[in-house]
Amino acid sequence: MTAAPPSGTAPFVLSVLDNAHTGVGQTVQEAFDEVIALAQLAERRGYHRFWMSEHHGMPAAATSSPQLMLARLTGETDRIRLGAGGVMLPNHAPLLVAEQFGMLEALAPGRIDLGLGRAPGTDLATAAALRRGRDANDGFPEQVLEVLGFLADDFPPGHAYRDVHAVPGPWQADQNRVGRPTTAPEAWILGSSPYSARLAGQLGRPYAFALQFGDADVASAMRLYRESFRPSAVLGEPYGLVSVGVVAHDDPREARRQAASAAMAMLRMFQRKPYGLLPPEEVEQYRATLPEQQVLDAYTRRFLNGTAADVAAGLEQIHAKTGVDEVMLVVMGHSRQVQARTVELIADHYAMPRR
Repeated sequence: MTAAPPSGTAPFVLSVLDNAHTGVGQTVQEAFDEVIALAQLAERRGYHRFWMSEHHGMPAAATSSPQLMLARLTGETDRIRLGAGGVMLPNHAPLLVAEQFGMLEALAPGRIDLGLGRAPGTDLATAAALRRGRDANDGFPEQVLEVLGFLADDFPPGHAYRDVHAVPGPWQADQNRVGRPTTAPEAWILGSSPYSARLAGQLGRPYAFALQFGDADVASAMRLYRESFRPSAVLGEPYGLVSVGVVAHDDPREARRQAASAAMAMLRMFQRKPYGLLPPEEVEQYRATLPEQQVLDAYTRRFLNGTAADVAAGLEQIHAKTGVDEVMLVVMGHSRQVQARTVELIADHYAMPRR
């Protein structure tokens, strides 16, 4: 586990996650340009990691393959850790994931994170198109072990994949007689349930809890993670991260409007409607039914929004509740400029050094 830098006056390490949100009136190309700009900004402002997520068939989230975007970002940044938060492992073959992230690690040694999740990252019909069966989640622990085995090239004697090697990786370095140790991606377990917390602890891996998705009991999950933790060759003590949706703005009303735009996207997703993020003006004009308004209000509250001080107070409440080592800002809102402003304002609030 790499050492994390101090985040100014924050009681936790700060990082950023970008879903490549694409709002109505924006092109995917524009969104990707803004993703690159946001990663560079996060690096300049001293954030520790910049992660991207995997989604499919979702117009509001343009990264169907975070690996591809990370490959671009390795050449656009110098210091910040880059990662997938995450790769939805049942959608992929473990060997292929190990090979892809071995390539990323070769491009940016010591800077690559691999977050492993088991959700589909989409709806049922799209999951079926991904050749993901109804029992896809059942083999998740075994899939994780395969990825870890390929990354470390340490399957035990007699294992079916003992002589199958992920390239690039340790095996290739040995074959090429490089004589220098190779680095490996930092593998995380992602989730929002006791299941993932226990698995991360048993494997001795860092654990990231996605609080932006719902009202799951994050405190109990983090406690279970620590209680079940077994030291491993890569991590001697538990290390926990919580990701949470945030919108910070100089004007708290504008922050709430942007958060409401993200909440509307969630409502439209639940209704199986197209849900590119709508401009705040359109959201304000929407005549919601009572059940719809309850969903909109719940997600607007769930995404921390307001001034930098307001958002920071929410982050610190989460930290006090969970004792996590790191908090990841999931930037929200229709405006990419507002998302960048969020990153700036939180960095300023915690006096994070400019690099």
